[in-house]
Amino acid sequence: MVGFDTADDAGVYRLRDDLAIVQTVDFFTPIVDDPFVYGQIAALNSINDVWAMAGTPLTALAITCFPKKGVDPAILGEIMRGGMETLNKYGVTLLGGHSVDNEQIMFGYAVTGVIHPANIATNAGARAGDVIILTKPIGTGVISTGIKFEKTIAEVAAASVATMLTPGRYAAEAMREFGVSGATDVTGFALLGHAWELACASKVTILIEPASVPILDGAMELAAAGMLTSADKTNREYIGADIEISESVDENLVKLLFDPQTAGGMLISISPDHAGDLLVRLRENYPQVAIIGRVLERGEHSIVVNSA
Repeated sequence: MVGFDTADDAGVYRLRDDLAIVQTVDFFTPIVDDPFVYGQIAALNSINDVWAMAGTPLTALAITCFPKKGVDPAILGEIMRGGMETLNKYGVTLLGGHSVDNEQIMFGYAVTGVIHPANIATNAGARAGDVIILTKPIGTGVISTGIKFEKTIAEVAAASVATMLTPGRYAAEAMREFGVSGATDVTGFALLGHAWELACASKVTILIEPASVPILDGAMELAAAGMLTSADKTNREYIGADIEISESVDENLVKLLFDPQTAGGMLISISPDHAGDLLVRLRENYPQVAIIGRVLERGEHSIVVNSA
């Protein structure tokens, strides 16, 4: 039902008229110093892709890259313990996994979930006239880079971790409740990259109002200080010329709009008639949730960033 053609968050395969499976895989290098917290974030980042489809995650397989020599194996134990804590918390059963000897540590999961075929939210479901809701603030990429270079203060780092560990489960429940058909989560391709995928798959133009985008405390300052990941360049290349950004938008805010996120928020497209009620529902678990833009008929560009 959902394959790789629209770069969606997960694949969906129908087993019968009332049941489909949702499958995804994700793993990445450490973004925090604490291995236990890294494991927690890696697990939630993987599970979120099932929630982004409005599905229910059930099982997981661990993917581990870790050096046989030079790194204390107890660190791997802490990473896996953190991942298991998150899986258990959200009712996901670990079935096994695979590990390889690798100089660069990487960790994550392949996750399988279920969904009723009528309830799937995809990145092809946005419609002209909808508003765009973002459930969580952006800025985790620059903050994680700042941590590596010891430029991020403890309070900013803690707030970023807390945001990453806020699950997409509540958003998935709300999407099912309100019949949302258009959604994606914001991860490595940044807010603009995933909004672009949503626009392309739905054959629409998405207007992002930059002043409305929630931002983590300290992220603007870190962006201004040059704490950018390599994805700042690759995310800009990913969208290419298919975007129009007003010259009035602060350059550091633009950097954050291209900033890759880990376990980021859900980007939800919904009719304005239901947006207010959905916001009330989402605000119970996502205090910074906001309407950040609108869906327009397809124009010259897939993405427009402008406060107008």
